[in-house]
Amino acid sequence: MSGDYLPGFVAPVQRALAEPIMMAGAPRALAIVNGTIAAAIGIGLRLWLAGAAVALIGHGLAVFAARRDPQILPVARRHVALPTYFES
Repeated sequence: MSGDYLPGFVAPVQRALAEPIMMAGAPRALAIVNGTIAAAIGIGLRLWLAGAAVALIGHGLAVFAARRDPQILPVARRHVALPTYFES
């Protein structure tokens, strides 16, 4: 029954529904936060090179993490929310 299917019980699933939203290879939320911090450093503090460095390094780390696990942000949020030990 590996290739067989019942008529009427097959529904196509769009790829976009199953994959996380990425911006240039990094998770969307992380890319927005990274860009905001880099812009605050570059424009607000007038440290253009430091802002560019934060943007490049931060985005590179986000892409590296997303390549290893595309669901890195939900996993990290859950990890932070759970206690370090369970009380019984």
